[in-house]
Amino acid sequence: MPHNTDQTDRPKGLFAYFDENPDAADKAFFGRVAHSDRRGFLKGAGLATMGAMLGTAIPFHRNMPAGFVPVAFAEEDVLKGKDGLTLLNDRPINAETPPHLLDAPITPNNRFFVRNNGVVPENTSSDGWELTVDGMVDNPMTLSIADLKSQFEVVTMALTLECGGNGRAFFDPPASGNQWTYGAVGCANFTGVRLADVLSKAGVQAGVVYTAHEGADTHLSGDASKKPISRGVTIEKAMSENVLIVFGMNGTELPVLNGAPLRLVVPGWPGSCSQKWLKRIWLRDVVHDGAKMTGTSYRVPNHPVAPGEEVAKEDFEIIERMPVKSLITNPATGTDLAEKPVEVRGHAWSGDRTIEKVDISIDFGATWMAAELDEPANFGAWQNWKKEVTLPQAGYYEIWSRATDSASVSQPFAIAWNPKGYLNNSMHRVGVRVA
Repeated sequence: MPHNTDQTDRPKGLFAYFDENPDAADKAFFGRVAHSDRRGFLKGAGLATMGAMLGTAIPFHRNMPAGFVPVAFAEEDVLKGKDGLTLLNDRPINAETPPHLLDAPITPNNRFFVRNNGVVPENTSSDGWELTVDGMVDNPMTLSIADLKSQFEVVTMALTLECGGNGRAFFDPPASGNQWTYGAVGCANFTGVRLADVLSKAGVQAGVVYTAHEGADTHLSGDASKKPISRGVTIEKAMSENVLIVFGMNGTELPVLNGAPLRLVVPGWPGSCSQKWLKRIWLRDVVHDGAKMTGTSYRVPNHPVAPGEEVAKEDFEIIERMPVKSLITNPATGTDLAEKPVEVRGHAWSGDRTIEKVDISIDFGATWMAAELDEPANFGAWQNWKKEVTLPQAGYYEIWSRATDSASVSQPFAIAWNPKGYLNNSMHRVGVRVA
């Protein structure tokens, strides 16, 4: 049964890491090493990294002790432009949205979750931003955002993005990584051009099997030779009608934390495929082997495993489509209700499929009631649902939601455990009381 993981399982933020092991943190974050008298100095790359984070030089950096974190870091609003999100980590910035703040059919920009892998680029201006399209193409191209707008059809689509680790906090035994609960998901109106149109103009050569994506964010270590993430998708997915190169979100520019000024949006697949701060797309005749494409990153075992079981590396396969899922956005867990009907509502989605039905239970799954289900705004958008229910007497109730998709696959009650904590699509449950 799903349970809440203790806070100690959550990844540590910048200050906690420095408090626990200042020397290791110095080296990992800033490339800084400490003398025996505990007074540190910065290597060139580390000094540049810290200076970039502060936005200026540090004249007396040689006097900074090991484990020292500039107070300006503590005062910086790392979630600027976001409202009510829960910060899971501050380096890189990762934050989720409580379910009740996802109640709107379309997720507003200030409520859209943040999943970063590296350091946000210093320059996110659209002026001078260029995207290179190369690799196995007939006509390599370098395009400005103005070029994208003028040379290709501009479209707006409601598209769902979800982190592959959404729900990881409920794994037992725990899985390492950001301890997302329910809120690493959102559905926004994205504006951009179809990736398929751009690739078609570039000329996809025979033998292409995969795309490769690169962004302008930098590695946490400050090492310019390392990339924080560079993933890709099959060429078949890339040529889908709803995979977009995006420069707008909900009628305005993309927020910086969500990839401004240019990003990919690949609905139905793990959010990691939707490269932020997009600078390059190249085509390959092999499966892309960029950062977080190999090993066990964004991969699950190719067979069921018992909780805690060791899995050989060769038995992991790349995650493609995300599983069927539903979310209750009203009422919120902990709500006290009066003895009258309550409208239970939320959203449901399922990778590259649509939702056929959503059922609600108030008696721990003994009986189920069909919810009213809307059609998707377009393919790739989540579907909104609602159901008026009456809780018959005073006491504690759990409201459960269970979605079934167009392939007749339903959400399970229990988590299908895997070592990396991906793809938790167990039924959503909220607990309420009737006075």
